[in-house]
Amino acid sequence: MIAVTAAVILHDGKVLIAQRALDKKLAGKWEFPGGKIEPGETPEACLIREIQEELGVTIEVERFFTETEYHYDTEAIRLLAYIARWIDGNFQLTAHSQIQWVTPSELESYDFAPADVPIVKKLKDILSKNSNVYIVIK
Repeated sequence: MIAVTAAVILHDGKVLIAQRALDKKLAGKWEFPGGKIEPGETPEACLIREIQEELGVTIEVERFFTETEYHYDTEAIRLLAYIARWIDGNFQLTAHSQIQWVTPSELESYDFAPADVPIVKKLKDILSKNSNVYIVIK
């Protein structure tokens, strides 16, 4: 099983989602950005590196959020999602065709990669009980 990270980046009450580029696996699907953990790397360090490489920005990883597993046809992944905050930099797309800042209630209108769907569900479940994303998630 491949260990992969995902950043749930929050800013001004919205969450960042990214659409996979057309030349990537799962082209056109939406995801929480991140990537594969390298040998000897912590999940938090992986997220900081991957977000810098893929989006050109610096984030601060705040805390673990949830874990999912998904078995694709060619591989199985263990996805570790962390709450993160955008600190600095201008967004540049190298691995995605577009990014969007969306409210948590808008997440269901996007076609997410299967491994990311449980993250969307958990965000919606939490927010159905309390509409303030910062109070609930922190």
